[in-house]
Amino acid sequence: MLTSKEIRAQFLDFFHSKEHKIVSGSPVVPFDDPTLLFTNAGMNQFKDVFLGTGKREYNRAADTQKCIRVSGKHNDLEEVGHDTYHHTFFEMLGNWSFGDYYKKEAIAWAWELLTEVWKLPKERLWATVYKSDDEAIEIWKSVTDINPNHILKFGEKDNFWEMGETGPCGPCSEIHINLSDDLENASLVNAGKQECIEIWNLVFIQYNRLHDGSLEDLPAKHVDTGMGFERVCAVIQKKSSNYDTDVFTPLINEIEIISGADYQNTGEIVPIRVIADHIRTLSFAIADGAVPGNDGRGYVLRRILRRASRYGRKINLNEPFLYRLVDILADEMGSVFPEIAAKKDYVKKIIKAEEESFNRTLDRGIEQFEKIVLELNPESSPVIPGAEVFKLYDTFGFPVDLTRVMALEKEFGIDEEGFEKLMEEQKKRAREATKSKFASSVAQLNDLSDFETENANGTSFTGYDEFQTPAHITGFKKDNGTGFIILEKSPFYVEAGGQIDDTGKIYIGEKEILIQDVMKIDGNIIHVFEDTDDIPVTNGIEVNAAIDRGRRLDIMRNHSGTHFMHSALRQILGTHVQQAGSYVGPERLRFDFTHFGKVTPEEITDIEGLVNSKLRENIELQHHRSIPIDEAKKMGALMFFGDKYGDFVNVVQFGDFSVEFCGGTHVSNSGQIGLFKILSEASISSGIRRIEAVTGAGIESYINSQLAKIKEYDERYHQLSEEKKKLERELADIKLAAKMKNLDAIVSSPVLVKGVNVFAGKLDAANADELKSLGDGLRSKIKSGAGLLASVIDGKVSLVCIVTDDVISGKKLSAGTLVSEIAKQLGGGGGGRPQLATAGAKDIAKLSDALNSFPNLVSSKIE
Repeated sequence: MLTSKEIRAQFLDFFHSKEHKIVSGSPVVPFDDPTLLFTNAGMNQFKDVFLGTGKREYNRAADTQKCIRVSGKHNDLEEVGHDTYHHTFFEMLGNWSFGDYYKKEAIAWAWELLTEVWKLPKERLWATVYKSDDEAIEIWKSVTDINPNHILKFGEKDNFWEMGETGPCGPCSEIHINLSDDLENASLVNAGKQECIEIWNLVFIQYNRLHDGSLEDLPAKHVDTGMGFERVCAVIQKKSSNYDTDVFTPLINEIEIISGADYQNTGEIVPIRVIADHIRTLSFAIADGAVPGNDGRGYVLRRILRRASRYGRKINLNEPFLYRLVDILADEMGSVFPEIAAKKDYVKKIIKAEEESFNRTLDRGIEQFEKIVLELNPESSPVIPGAEVFKLYDTFGFPVDLTRVMALEKEFGIDEEGFEKLMEEQKKRAREATKSKFASSVAQLNDLSDFETENANGTSFTGYDEFQTPAHITGFKKDNGTGFIILEKSPFYVEAGGQIDDTGKIYIGEKEILIQDVMKIDGNIIHVFEDTDDIPVTNGIEVNAAIDRGRRLDIMRNHSGTHFMHSALRQILGTHVQQAGSYVGPERLRFDFTHFGKVTPEEITDIEGLVNSKLRENIELQHHRSIPIDEAKKMGALMFFGDKYGDFVNVVQFGDFSVEFCGGTHVSNSGQIGLFKILSEASISSGIRRIEAVTGAGIESYINSQLAKIKEYDERYHQLSEEKKKLERELADIKLAAKMKNLDAIVSSPVLVKGVNVFAGKLDAANADELKSLGDGLRSKIKSGAGLLASVIDGKVSLVCIVTDDVISGKKLSAGTLVSEIAKQLGGGGGGRPQLATAGAKDIAKLSDALNSFPNLVSSKIE
C-alpha cells in the first residue's frame, strides 16, 4: 500500500515528466492578497497571472498547496468531524497551464494518472462538466476510455468555479469516485454523500468576475486543477475515511494517549476528528504568521481553537492540550513543509497561551449560560433571547457558535435574528464613528466606468525620486462636490504596506487644488479633492502635482526606521518575530509583531541601542526596483505584512543589516533618520505585541513634550513644596500654641527669691527652636522674673533660660550665666544674651535636680 508521502511524490513526479516546473506552495496566510483571509486554493499564488497583471518564467507548474477553508464560499467548518472527508486544513495537489495547454491535455493527463499510475478502477470514476461545455464532453469521450454514461452535466453551483466574489473563474470538470456497491447510480454524484466523493477538479479559467457580477474574458485561457490530497490518499489506501489514512493516524494515536479516549468508541470519534483536523489548521496558520485574535483571520483561528478546546472537554481534556500535539505534526510534515518544524516551539507557546485564556473565558461563559437557561423553560420559552446571546458574546467573549451548540444540547434554540440585529447596531455605531467627508463617493468608486478618460493606462509613480512632477490629466470625474483626477504620472503614494497616503496639491495654471485622498484602481492613481465650479479639469491639460515634502520626509524616516526596528527585533527577540501589521505616518510609527511574551525594559533598551548604533553608521540605501522575485528571495529579503508581490518586486536594503520586500518610500541614508525612540510596548492580542516609536522630527516633539512635562512637574513640585512649608508652619504654630498653654502651670507656681519670681519646669518640644519659642512665650507671660525651661529632644537635654529686663537691670542677673551653670550640672554647656540663652546637655537623670536647684542658683547670683 502506498504511503501518503509516496502518493504526494508520485503526483509531482508525474507532472514533472509532463514538463511542469515543480514550485513551492505559498504561505497559508496570504499577506499579498487582501481579498483572502487564508489561502484556499493552489491557484491563489497565480492570481496575477490569470488576471494578466503578472507572469512567470514558466508556462506549466505543479505543487502541493496548504489550504484553509473556514469562511465565505468555502466554509467547511461546521461539517468538520461529522463526516469522513471535510477538513478546515488540507493539501491541494495541483497542476497549471498559463496560456499553454488547455482542456484536452488536462483531461487526458488526469485520467492517465488516476487509472494508469494509481490504478483506480475506471468503472468507479465519473466526470461532471458545466451544462453548456460540450467541448469538454467530447474531449472526455475522445481522449479517455471513461464510460460515456459516467459523464454528467451540472449547473453553476457544481461546475462553474470561482475563487471568491470577484476574480478569475470558469467552467470546470470534476472527477468523482463511486465507493458504493451501486456503480451505475448517477444520482450519487454531487449528492453530498460519502458513497461518492469528488477527488479532482479541473478548472478551465477563461473569465474574470467583476464587482458588478459581470464576466469579462481573460487575456489568455488557463488550466487550474486541484486534487484533495487527503481524499485521494483515502481512496488509494482503501480507507472509508480520510481520518483513517496515515495522514491523520499519528495525530489520532497521540490524542488517544493524552486523553484516554478510544477512537473506535462511537461517542468519541467526532471529538478526536475535530481535534486532529483543527490542530493542523492552527499550527500551519500560526507558523505562517497568523495568530488568534478578535477580527479577520485572527478571529477565525480563535473560533477554530475554541471549537477544538470545547470538543476536548468531551473526552476529558479540561486543561490545555492542543499545544502538545504540535511536535507530532512537525515530525510527520516537517520534511514537506519545513516551516512547521522550524517554528514549532513558537507555535506551541501561542496555542498554549490561547488555550489558557479560553479556559478562563469558557468557565465564565458556561456559568453565565447556565444561569440564563435556568430561568427559561424549553417548552414555554424554547429560544434563548438575542439580547442574552449578544451579552454572552459581547460581555463574556463567548462565541455565538458555542452558544448555539450548547443551546441545542439543552433543547433550546437561539434568537439568531435578534442577535444579528444587535451585532449590526454595534457595527453601525463603529461605522458612524469613522465616517469621513468623502466616504460616500470614495466607497462607491470601484472602477473607472464613470470617468471621462483619455489614455488612462496606468499612472507611473515618481515618488521614489521626486516630490513634484509635471503631468497630464488622463481621466477625471465629478460627483456631488467630490472630484477625482487621474494623471499619467504622480509623486503621490497610495497607502500600502502600512505607509499612509501622501497629501499635497495639484496646480492647474494658477489654480491650486488641495488633494484630500488618493486611491488606486487598475494601476491608475486617483487624486480626490473637494470640487468647486471654478476648477478647470480637462483631459490632456498639463498640471503640476506636488506632495507635502516635509510630511513625506517624516514618513520616509519612520518607514526606514520600521525596517531597522524589524531587523533589531529579530536579532534580539528571535527569528520567530514576524510582522503582523504596521502604521507608518509622519508623526510616529506603529509595528505589530508576533511574540509570546512582554518585551522587557532591558530588551527595549537593547533594541533602541542596536537601531541607533546602525543609524549612526550612515548606511546607504540600496533600492532594488522591479527585480525578479526569485532574485529578491536569494538576497534573503523578508516579506513585509500587507504588501503584494508579483513576478517583479522592490527590495529595500540597508547594508547587511536590513533587507526587506517593500514598495514604500525610504531615506537614502540611515543617518537621515536621526534618532530612534520607542514610546510604548504592549499586547494587542494573544501572541501579538505592538511597539510605537518615533524618529527624526518625532524625536524633537518627544523631547519637547518631555521637557514640558519636566517643567510642569518642576513648577508643580515647587508649588507643592511651598504649600507644604506653609502648612508645616501653620501646623507648628498650632502645636506651639497648644504648648504655650502648658506654660500656664509653670507661670502659676513661681518661687519668690529675694524679690524675684523664679519659674522652672519641663515641657515637650519638637526641637530646640520650638523650645526657644516657648522661652519667648514664658518671658512675655511672666512680666517680671527669671525662668528655666527644659525638654528632652532626641535623647538629649535642651535648656532655655529667660530673664526680664527689669531683673537684668535691677538684680544684675544674666540668662547666659544662669543656663551655663545649670548645663554644667548636666554635663553640658551653653550661653547667650542676658534676656535669653540656650544650652544642651547629656545627663537626663539629673534634670529634675537641676530644675529644683534653679531658685537657689538665682539667689546666689543676685547682687
